[in-house]
Amino acid sequence: MRVCGVELAGNDANIALLNLENDMFRLPDCRTRKLSLQKAATAHELKYFQKSFAQLVQDYKIEIIVIRQRPMKGKFAGGAIGFKLEAALELLSGVQVIIMPPTEIKAALKDSQMYVEFSETGLKGFQKSAFETALAYMSQHL
Repeated sequence: MRVCGVELAGNDANIALLNLENDMFRLPDCRTRKLSLQKAATAHELKYFQKSFAQLVQDYKIEIIVIRQRPMKGKFAGGAIGFKLEAALELLSGVQVIIMPPTEIKAALKDSQMYVEFSETGLKGFQKSAFETALAYMSQHL
């Protein structure tokens, strides 16, 4: 099973790929660490973002995209552009898209029998939430 964890932050979709083979987690090499909107969230830019992500899904044979859920209101609420990016991902065909709440991610990581030290993954710091999201999902579905 190959999962792509996603954290939406501003105009960026930070990603981390995680693969499960023979009960072993692997971090496959990926050509990109984040996909971004270059300008305002126009229809053209959103379509380009969606097409780019769809190509990533196809190239890396991603089966499931797991997006870290963001609050709709309050101090840490997601912005309008982030919700547009989320909708663009949810509308991708040929891949299952799941929204995972932070509380569920935290609980899954706490209950997981598999512990992976983030500093040993070789990923960049901004990918930590995306990695934890993918790891939490996989921990629940072993």
